[in-house]
Amino acid sequence: MSEIAEFISNLPDICGAEEELAAATVDKGPVYLQDSGIDFGRIKSAVAIALHMHQPLILAGTGDLHAAPVISNLQYMMENPQIGDNHNAPVFRWCYQRMGQFIPQLVHEGKQPRVMLDYSGCLLYGLQQMGADNVLADLRRITSDPAYKRAVEWLGTAWGHAVAPSTPVQDFRLHVKAWQQHFASLFGLEALTRVKGFSPPEMALPNHPDVAYEFVRTLKDCGYRWVLVQEHSVERVEDGGGMHYRHLPHRLIARNSQGATASIIAIIKTQGSDTKLVAQMQPYYEAKGLGRMPLAGRQAPSLVSQIGDGENGGVMMNEFPAKYLEVMREASGSETPPVNATEYLEYLAAMGLQETDFPAIQPLHQKHLWDRFQPGQGREQLDKVIAELRSQDHRFHMEGGSWTNNLSWVKGYENVLGPMESVSAQFAERALGKVSTKEYRYRNALFYLLLTQTSCYRYWGQGTWTEYARELCRRASEILAHDF
Repeated sequence: MSEIAEFISNLPDICGAEEELAAATVDKGPVYLQDSGIDFGRIKSAVAIALHMHQPLILAGTGDLHAAPVISNLQYMMENPQIGDNHNAPVFRWCYQRMGQFIPQLVHEGKQPRVMLDYSGCLLYGLQQMGADNVLADLRRITSDPAYKRAVEWLGTAWGHAVAPSTPVQDFRLHVKAWQQHFASLFGLEALTRVKGFSPPEMALPNHPDVAYEFVRTLKDCGYRWVLVQEHSVERVEDGGGMHYRHLPHRLIARNSQGATASIIAIIKTQGSDTKLVAQMQPYYEAKGLGRMPLAGRQAPSLVSQIGDGENGGVMMNEFPAKYLEVMREASGSETPPVNATEYLEYLAAMGLQETDFPAIQPLHQKHLWDRFQPGQGREQLDKVIAELRSQDHRFHMEGGSWTNNLSWVKGYENVLGPMESVSAQFAERALGKVSTKEYRYRNALFYLLLTQTSCYRYWGQGTWTEYARELCRRASEILAHDF
């Protein structure tokens, strides 16, 4: 496979190699199982741990927001250690690098470590931009070296850390493809062939039928086999209740207002999102208490899956290293080994279990819709039913589900969402499908479009962060007005 440049005109390589990506992401069968080294036939349960890593890109370096350069928040922290908790920046940087050292250490001890890595495109670009070459070098080593790559599974995500339920569907697809190309530019197209799982930013799963359908269709079109799903963001298809078998894979079904259906395997992220769960490796101890479970006439090992921020909080910065090493040493070769989700699914496939054998789930609140709306009746009727349900039950919403039940990505952010949607429409009108994706002006406009949709600009509330979003929207709009 031909390789992809890391930078083009000082921008991350996020578009223009669509044919190469399509060839690299087509499903050609197992990518991990043949080299796994785990005796799946004798295990009773397993644990899969994912680390989510993200730093937003911000506008900093001058007192004038209009003139401020786009830099990594990590770089800003490093350059301003006297502000707030910025003194933690060197530890954050180490957190982004350390799995590149833990994995070789454990492999050389004869252990079978596992980790899934979810790095946003914003973070990867920030590391490039600030010259963190040793961080990227250690990550490349465990990604591509035959001695270590079986232990590491990269998860795809949205390049700009955009929340799917409130991002225009055509833009979310651009985020997904941009991440794939950027990843391939850093780690190679061969490494991209092994990226089969998707980690949604903020664990945000759309529950509006049309948005959920496009979300699943985007993932399947981009070559993903499975998606990580928060357990309280979904419901059983048959009755809208909670899952009975959260330690087994499920089949996420998305139906739209026109009656079209798409589905993808869902790996269930259990419990809440307290970073302590991962930092203290609690999912391993949960998995030790589980055994094989019946699935489509066979006995499948239980899987406890969890993701946590890889750098945030004292427990992750300070307690995780020793606990991770301890558990990897104890669990390797045991009846409850660490695994990565794709190799686990490939084992189930080797047993004869496929997506259609898994219990069916759908995004939360959809049972209420389907009780009143027949797929195929169209968007106008769907909107009418949604309005009726909202008026009758304040708990009903179509904002999607995420890792938290008490945070809205929409309410109170009209001053950000309005400009964001305007830029999205402007990009669709002037650039999308009308200009070659290999052109600088397209890449430049895309870069700013994707940045406007970063979740951090809403997560931290009104103030500086929403001003970042509004200024990025202004820049994107100006580029689209003047360069096209």
